[in-house]
Amino acid sequence: MKSEFPRMITLLRKEKNISQKQAAAELGISQALLSHYENGIRKCSLDFLLKCADFYGVSCDYLLGRSADRDGSTLTVEDIPEADAGGKENTMGSAGVLPVLNKKLIANSLNILFDQLARTGSRQMTAAVSEFLMLGVYRMFRQVYSINAKNQQSLFSVPQARFARYADALMQVREADVAALVEEGKLDKGEDPLTTQRMGELYPLFSTSLLSLIKNAENSISGTIHPPEK
Repeated sequence: MKSEFPRMITLLRKEKNISQKQAAAELGISQALLSHYENGIRKCSLDFLLKCADFYGVSCDYLLGRSADRDGSTLTVEDIPEADAGGKENTMGSAGVLPVLNKKLIANSLNILFDQLARTGSRQMTAAVSEFLMLGVYRMFRQVYSINAKNQQSLFSVPQARFARYADALMQVREADVAALVEEGKLDKGEDPLTTQRMGELYPLFSTSLLSLIKNAENSISGTIHPPEK
């Protein structure tokens, strides 16, 4: 796997808003050598790795891409906050009520989807669906992130020109994996069919959200297939 170190030290330097020359001076090396490190031309010593970690206030694991957390922590299920636990992080600005509504519809629907996945008893199925959804969020986040040209593209390791097509291709692979698992007929089907009534019994808090999401999605699809007459 390609080392994440060059990308991470470049990203952190730009986040610190300092030039390569300034960073090199602080780290006690030449600008030319730092340029080689940032471009992945040369590998650094352990001593330099530790200097970078101290200078940027992050862990060595973060610099090496072994952890997504700056302090090097590895997240467990218990560490991940609930979707609405972020307070101000969840405000929707001046965009109105629609983003809040859509977020709740999606989040509530995911509760049902993942419960149904758990009932299949298939880790492979759950993993394929999870990766498909994560790739979708990743693709849209990168598009939104790119709105502000000042945002550092070095946050991402996959080039801007390729990420959408790569992600789309992998999403199609994962969708094919899910379809193949369904067609094999080896998944636990459960005892009762999932009617709208049964859904309301199983998920009294979330079923209305999923049904609304289905309706909205199919209205969008129908509008694409049969656009309104002008």
